Amino acid sequence: MLNTSVLYLPIGRKTFDIEVAEQYRKQSESWLQASCAKVIAPSEILTSVEELEDFLQSIHHESIDTLLYQSVTFADGEFMVKALEYFTNPVVVWSVREPSVGGRLRLNSLTGGNSTSNVLRNHNHPFSFVFGNPNEEQLQHKLTKQLNVMRVIQSLTDMKVGVVGDYPPGFFFSQADEDELHQALGVTLKKIDLQKAFKECITIPKSEWVGEVDRAEQQVIGLQRDDETVQKFAQFSTYIKREIEKEGFTSLAMRCWPDFFNNLGAAPCSTLSQFTEDGMVTSCESDIHGSISMFILRELAKGNAPYLGDLVHIDEEKNSAVFWHCGAGAYSLARPDTGATAGVHPNRKIGLAMDFGLKAGEVTIFRVSHTPDGYRLLIMKGTALDVEQPFTGTSVEVELATDVTETLYDLMHAGYEPHFALVYGDVVDELKELGRILNIQTNLYN
Repeated sequence: MLNTSVLYLPIGRKTFDIEVAEQYRKQSESWLQASCAKVIAPSEILTSVEELEDFLQSIHHESIDTLLYQSVTFADGEFMVKALEYFTNPVVVWSVREPSVGGRLRLNSLTGGNSTSNVLRNHNHPFSFVFGNPNEEQLQHKLTKQLNVMRVIQSLTDMKVGVVGDYPPGFFFSQADEDELHQALGVTLKKIDLQKAFKECITIPKSEWVGEVDRAEQQVIGLQRDDETVQKFAQFSTYIKREIEKEGFTSLAMRCWPDFFNNLGAAPCSTLSQFTEDGMVTSCESDIHGSISMFILRELAKGNAPYLGDLVHIDEEKNSAVFWHCGAGAYSLARPDTGATAGVHPNRKIGLAMDFGLKAGEVTIFRVSHTPDGYRLLIMKGTALDVEQPFTGTSVEVELATDVTETLYDLMHAGYEPHFALVYGDVVDELKELGRILNIQTNLYN
C-alpha cells in the first residue's frame, strides 16, 4: 500500500451515460481505498461546479499529497479551475475507456481529460495523465507510479534539510543557493552550528546516549561498545537527534572532515550510517543536493536505504564502475555474507566507521545536479555486482546499462558533481516523470 493521501474527484455531466460512469467511479474508488493509505472522495459523481464546490468546502482543511481528477465523462475546464482554488497540489488527470464502440458516444472521457490537461498546462500547474479502466493491471501499475511521484513532489515542498556545518574547503558543489533551491524544488534549509554540537554533545550523560550504542549493536558486527569513539558517536548522534526533533528536519547534510577528527576525536561515518539506516538520510561533506538526491531515492524506492559515493574506478572489461566512500553506509546495504562491519576511517584511522562492500542487486543511480544554467537531473541504471569489497570503507561495483567509458567521459564533460546517490531497485520511470513534472532537464543513461 502506498503511504500517500489522495483527493479523488470523479467528475461528469448528466447528459452522458451517468449510470455506466457511476460503475467506473465505484471501481476506481475501491481500488484506491485498497492501494492508498488515505483517500478522500465524494459518495457519487460530481456533476456540476456547484456540487464540486460544496464538496471542496467540506474537506478543504484536509492534508493531501495528490489531487486525482477523473473525467468519468466529458466535463469542461470550469471544474478544474474551481478545484485549484482550494488545492494547489500536483494533479493526476484520469480518463477511462468508452464502454462500447458504435452508436452513441456514452462518456467522452478522453476528451474530458484532454480539456482538463489543457487547462492545467495553461495554468502552469504540475500534472500528469493516465488512461485506462480501474480494473486494468497496466493502468494500476501506471497510476501507482504517478501517485508515488506526486507524493514525493509534495514532500519536497515540505522538506527541510538540516545543514550541519559548512562544506569543507574547496567542496563548492556541496553548497546551494537557498532561494533558487526553494524556487525549483520547494526545499528549505536550516543550519546547525557544528562546533556547538561538539562542545555540548560530550556533556550528555550516559543514560541518555547509551541507547544509540544499543541500536548500533543490533546490526554492526565487531562494535566495541567501550571504545571512546563509539561513545562519542553515541553522544553526537543523541545531540543531533534532539535538533532533528526540535526543527522537524527531513534530511541532513553534514560536514565531516577535518572537524570530526580534529575537534571531536571520532569519525562521523557511524552517525551518517545509522541515521540513514533509520530513515533520516544524511550526506557527508555537507552535500545539500546529495542529501536531497538520497531522500528522493528513498521515497521512491519504498523506504529502501540509499547510498552516496564517489565514482572512483572503472573496469572496461566488466563495463563497471566503483562507487566508494570513507565509511558511511546504511547497515542494510552490506553484503549478507559479511554484514555491516565496524572499522576505522581508511585515511585517518579513527573510529567509528563502517567497513564493508555493498550487496548485489539492481540499482538506480541519481543526482540532483546544479549548474550556472539551473538544475538538472542525472539518472543511470545498473546492477551491483556480487564481488568482494573493492576498497576499504564502503564501496560497490556496478555494471552499468550503458557503455562505461562513454558514460564516464559524458559525466566528466558535463561537469557533474563527484557524489552519486544510489538505491536498490528500478525507479528510473519515476525519476523521469519527476523531472518532467518539475520541468527540470533530465539526462538519462539506461
